[in-house]
Amino acid sequence: MSQEKAYLVSGDPQQPPYPHNEMAFGNDHYPQQPPPYGQPPFPQAAYGQPAFPPAAYVQPPFPQSAYGQPAFPQAPYGEPPQAVYPQAPFQQPPMPPPPMMHSNVALGSPGYHDDVPPSYYDNEEFTASNFEDKNIRRAFIRKVYMVLTVQLLVTFTFVCVCTFVSDAKKFVRRTPWMYYASYGVFFVSLIALSCCGEFRRKHPWNLIALSVLTLSMSYMVGMIASFYNTDSVVMAVGITAAVCFTVVLFSMQTKYDFTSCMGVMLVSVVVLFFFGILCIFIQNRILQIVYASVGALIFTVFLAIDTQMILGNKQMVISPEEYIFAALNLYTDIINIFMFIMTIVGNTRE
Repeated sequence: MSQEKAYLVSGDPQQPPYPHNEMAFGNDHYPQQPPPYGQPPFPQAAYGQPAFPPAAYVQPPFPQSAYGQPAFPQAPYGEPPQAVYPQAPFQQPPMPPPPMMHSNVALGSPGYHDDVPPSYYDNEEFTASNFEDKNIRRAFIRKVYMVLTVQLLVTFTFVCVCTFVSDAKKFVRRTPWMYYASYGVFFVSLIALSCCGEFRRKHPWNLIALSVLTLSMSYMVGMIASFYNTDSVVMAVGITAAVCFTVVLFSMQTKYDFTSCMGVMLVSVVVLFFFGILCIFIQNRILQIVYASVGALIFTVFLAIDTQMILGNKQMVISPEEYIFAALNLYTDIINIFMFIMTIVGNTRE
């Protein structure tokens, strides 16, 4: 019998005890102690085996890692472990520089070129904001043509009165000073509406100025029509209506951009102005017919340009806020076409 077994049988206190056996079995000298709270007791070994747990039991637990990732890098046997999920460091994207300010407006906004503010015909200014909404554009077109219809009705009412009423025809012929006065009023109101952008956007002053301009222009057209025969005036009205209707429909349907010809047309207007001055000093019927033909052609192209600018699908457009300015452009184009056509018809029939 071994020493350990002898001690366990005899219980000799002189025999040196084995602590692990004493702690495992317990006796009077070394009573068995309960394990601390929350820890399991030592496992009971078989007879003749040490009671201490094996080495694997006392090793530290397997290290815990972040959720969803292994604690140690996985590598094939015999190879060094690789880095665990290498990730590039996060980089904050650079912030864009603040836009330069000029007159309380950002110069970097669409429609601005360097330090020059956009005009009312700049396509980039309104494409990103108002032109994307088709409802705004349609309401703008309806408003423009409603104002234009009222203007044309007033003007051609004056023309009819001065043409068919003999007393009115005699009155306007005997008072030429009213023609010059109406011309001055028309010129002042035209400059106010064309050059003062803030003024033509103020309601109701813009409508008042447009009404004054329409009345003065109507009186001038009526007085000029009184010097022509009734047949010539009626023919001029019919030809003007047919030409304007055709040009407007063509401008809506064509893919050609008439607004790209704005620079050429402005030069043509300057040439037409000096041509008119020449016709004042040279009283020739053929020269007047040529002048009227060129003028009618130029303002017909202007009517196509203004129509496409109102539609807003070409290079140059008008802001939806400028319905007064758009109606003024169409009105002056139609009236000039009527005047030139009436000049052509009157001179050829006489």
